[in-house]
Parts: sequence; C-alpha cells; structure tokens
Amino acid sequence: MTSTVPAVGSHMAEGSALRAVLLDMDGTLVDTEGFWWDVEVEVFGGLGHALDEAWRHVVVGGPMTRSAAFLIESTGADLTVPELTVLLNQGFEERIGRALPLMPGASRLLAELAAHDIPTALVSATHRRIMDRILVSLGPEHFRLTIAGDEVERTKPHPDPYLLAAAGLGVQPAECAVIEDTATGVASAEAAGCRVVAVPSVAPIAPADGRTIVASLEEVDLAFLRDLMALPMSA
Repeated sequence: MTSTVPAVGSHMAEGSALRAVLLDMDGTLVDTEGFWWDVEVEVFGGLGHALDEAWRHVVVGGPMTRSAAFLIESTGADLTVPELTVLLNQGFEERIGRALPLMPGASRLLAELAAHDIPTALVSATHRRIMDRILVSLGPEHFRLTIAGDEVERTKPHPDPYLLAAAGLGVQPAECAVIEDTATGVASAEAAGCRVVAVPSVAPIAPADGRTIVASLEEVDLAFLRDLMALPMSA
C-alpha cells in the first residue's frame, strides 16, 4: 500500500451525505482490547515484571511500538521494542486462535451496511498479520478496504490511516462516519476531518463539540449514521 497521505479534509459548514463508514477493529468490532492487556501482563510476568493496572489506559488503542516502548521504559525490562513486539504478537495470535468474541451489535451493523452497499473500510493500528487472522471471523467480504498499522508511516493518533481509507474509497473524509473505541482512534479520525462515533471500551472518552458518544454498537445503525451526517459539522 502506498504511504502517500492525502491532504487533511476541510470541515464543512453543512452536513454531508454518508458515503462511507470506516471502522476500527480491536475493542470496536471485536472484543480483544482485554486480550492485548492480558498478553502484556503475561509476557512481562515471564520477564519478572508486574504491570501496573493504571498503565492499561496508557497503552490501549495506540500503535504497538508506542505501547511496547512505554512498557519497557516503565518496567526497566531488558529487551528491545522489536523483541517485545514479536512476543506480544505471538501471544495475541495464540489467544485469538482459542476464541474471538465480537462486540454486541457488530455483526448486525456490518450486515446492514453490506445490504445497503455502503462502502466500508477496516482501519486498525494492529499489524497486518493479526488483522488478517481476525478478518476470518469478521468476514472480509464486509470490507472494500483494510488498512493495518504497519502499512502506514504514521498510525493513530495521526490522521494518516483515515485519510488513506477515505482516499482509497474515493470519498472525502467529511463524507465518512468513523466508529472508534479509544481516545487515540477518535483523535486520528477527527484530525482527518471525519465524523466520529465513539463507543468507549476499556477507557472513557471525554465529550467534545461535534463528537457523538454511545454506550454500544447496538445503538448504531444506518439510519443513525445518516442522521449524524446530516448535522452541520463543527468548525
């Protein structure tokens, strides 16, 4: 995939019609945010280090390299970021091989978007190798485009992943509804100029002007997203 990032979409004074839906993966469609933390605890436990529960909110939703660097620095563990990344990916793959629960409402929403031929993209900070494993459970047929964290030079919270997704679907960012579960992902989508629906998973997401927050995907359907897009966009 090209790493050329389009310009950030300008905020529009009037509402735009819904032309695409861009979805995060971990914690948004699949109930895996807890898996990552469990693996991190397990890996560091094997190295003789205990993780502070408070760190969970720091590492959630971000790129693995950032999370790995934070945990190494915080614990003083004697390994490199690339070495830890391998261990974390291996542990995560083992866990998703045993069970991969979807978030409530995820299957229904994906089926509804497909039935109405709404262009949909999966946009994740997770690496391609893991994403492809999870896509087997989500159904790759639901997505016209998928973007993994190791396919962009700057992943979330930078706007690049969502700018690339919009460009790949041939639409403007302001014509896209993004569904995210972390503050990092929300920041990425908002910086790209997309409409954002936040569905907090592990950590709360603060209210903000122009940001819609719901408790579950069960509150989100096509009519909800179209109504959201019809509202004026914040400057």
